[in-house]
Amino acid sequence: MTTSYLKTSEIAPNPEQPRKFFDEAALKELSDSIKVNGLLQPVVVRPVDGGEAPYMLIAGERRWRAARAAGLGAIEAKVLKGLDEEKAYILSVAENVNREDMTIMEEAGAYADLAAAGWKPVEIAKRFGKTETHITWRLGLLTLRPEVAELVDKGQIKNNLAWHIAQLNPANQMVAAMRYVRGDFDSEADAQHFANGLKMMENQTSLSGEEAPTAEEQERRAKAKKEAKDKLGKVEDSLLPLLEELAQKKPEDLAVILGGDLARYIKVVGRIYSQTQMVRNLLSKAQGIQRAKETAFNKAAVEVQQEAEGAKKSATGEAKADGKTRPVVPVKKAVPKPAAPAAKRPARKAPVKKAVPKSVEVVTATAK
Repeated sequence: MTTSYLKTSEIAPNPEQPRKFFDEAALKELSDSIKVNGLLQPVVVRPVDGGEAPYMLIAGERRWRAARAAGLGAIEAKVLKGLDEEKAYILSVAENVNREDMTIMEEAGAYADLAAAGWKPVEIAKRFGKTETHITWRLGLLTLRPEVAELVDKGQIKNNLAWHIAQLNPANQMVAAMRYVRGDFDSEADAQHFANGLKMMENQTSLSGEEAPTAEEQERRAKAKKEAKDKLGKVEDSLLPLLEELAQKKPEDLAVILGGDLARYIKVVGRIYSQTQMVRNLLSKAQGIQRAKETAFNKAAVEVQQEAEGAKKSATGEAKADGKTRPVVPVKKAVPKPAAPAAKRPARKAPVKKAVPKSVEVVTATAK
């Protein structure tokens, strides 16, 4: 490796650079600093043949951009020779993956390029000082539809929740993302449980595929529901007020009130806290499933309604005649009815062409 001063015009950015987004405000701040202090850290380049410039950036594109904006005609650069495309890309990724301003989706894309080149997640993790789980989860984000990926890059959806959303089909990704962004959930965990519930709905063949519960099963469910409501009601009526009362007391007062039983009550409250946290998590998951079922049911109901409306329009149709839209009634081929028996055959009435005055009717009847 050699260090040289190169003209900024002799250096070209790497088109395969994993980092695509550069914050304009931060770039201007760096440019202003370079005007005063100069470029403190050299960029890293490699010589290329047949390119738009004799050198291509490996690391330091942000510094190169800021130096050009500051008006520097030449900058210090470390020149690496004998690097192939893959090694140069690895160095570029290594320089960017640990930067705070590299977006999650850019990081995921960089790992995906290496995976496409044959690298396994464990190899990528070892090379860049990450865990295999970290690499796998980042790669899992690549199934996000562009609108959701943009929300992730902007920080409106955190990476853990993004992974759960990425497991859904594109339509449900938008449902989960939009509901989270507009604040429908109390926490990120609740949003994750909702996404998991949607995934469970996707894995089911249909909403009505389950067999109807038997009378015995219905009775068992009703009994379990009543017992749970009764017990939770007792907790709400007795234990919760007690804990709220104790929370208002001072430690010195509790030391006197509980005395030698303090250690035992600490253990009891600890067990209550542990079980409460566990039940809270289970209830949150159950709520996510319930919300997902409601969403899936509402979606199915809309689809059924749309199909019904489509079938109705298809049956009645619309045609344009004389510049006006008129309903088209399907023409059915007339099917001749079998002749009725002579005794039951109704007498055929002759059509009346003109109205006959009553006076004429009377005269005719008299004549007969």
